[in-house]
Amino acid sequence: MGSSPPLERAYQLALQHHPHPNPRVGAVVVSATGEVVGEGAHEGPGLPHAEIVALDAARSARGSTLYVSLEPCAHHGRTPPCVDRIIAEGVSRVVVGTMDPDRQVAGAGLERLREAGIDVEVMSDPGARALDPGYFHHRETGIPLVILKYAMTLDGSAAATDRSSQWVTGEEARIDAQVLRSEVDGVVVGAGTVVTDDPRLDVRLAGYEGPQPRPVIIAGNSPLPNRARIWERRPLVVSTRERPIPAGDLLLVDGEGHPDPRAACAALSEVGLLYLLLEGGPRLAASWWHTGVIGRGVIYIGSRVGGGGGIPPLAGVFRTIDDATEVVVTGARQVGSDIRVDFETGV
Repeated sequence: MGSSPPLERAYQLALQHHPHPNPRVGAVVVSATGEVVGEGAHEGPGLPHAEIVALDAARSARGSTLYVSLEPCAHHGRTPPCVDRIIAEGVSRVVVGTMDPDRQVAGAGLERLREAGIDVEVMSDPGARALDPGYFHHRETGIPLVILKYAMTLDGSAAATDRSSQWVTGEEARIDAQVLRSEVDGVVVGAGTVVTDDPRLDVRLAGYEGPQPRPVIIAGNSPLPNRARIWERRPLVVSTRERPIPAGDLLLVDGEGHPDPRAACAALSEVGLLYLLLEGGPRLAASWWHTGVIGRGVIYIGSRVGGGGGIPPLAGVFRTIDDATEVVVTGARQVGSDIRVDFETGV
């Protein structure tokens, strides 16, 4: 189902901010005469919700139509219920992109509006869900949406046996991967990647001024280096034990030596990271894959042939075809001289 121009504008406004753990929401107020009189977006926890920002901008909204990307809330959180303000302003009609999957909302906001005599239309627009896949996935599954990302040669190696991997792909694919980083809350690697590659895990795009993803280190039994560029960015370190770190924050989770992936995901969502990009090495990727926390994948296939048995993207032994997991390929496109393949797992 297509959406109206005011609702599309609400989507555009929502995309301008990263308010996790709260959802991305945009709102537009259209007067009874068809004039846009207010608009706004939710910028972060504790700040006014999109509907309130738009109604404040409108000054007078009596008889108006409110277009909002997500169902207005009806519960008290850090801010009062949005539906109370909508009703008090005398809004006549509310057009909602989609319902909120959060159990505290989940239809309660729409019911309150209808009880107040407001005409409510729910578009159930897939585009509204696409605004914030991390939020919807977390509210529906209890864990963040994790994207597995890796690059490999045409014959399936992520690196050569000497662990060299720069560069499997060309510049265009590397820029595309930076755009992917700009869309997530956190970039996850293991301690081995920190030691081997000394990454910053930041967005390095020309002219980029948006929010940077939080670096996340999954720390097992291996020691972490005292000197590394990642400490400048105050990473989250997920560990099963207390350990000194030069900078950042330590999250303690369950696990035998290595943090349990599901426990790590739960802990990261508790600190507001609902959309994660897993860029770790083969062992970390295999561990998270086999635990069943990977929701999506983005694979860059470089226009190179290794010509032998290099290091695979996921560690371990692929014993029989029955062990393979069927996924849904949602896209494949050329990026420079390379190919990007997107898939979903159904998790």
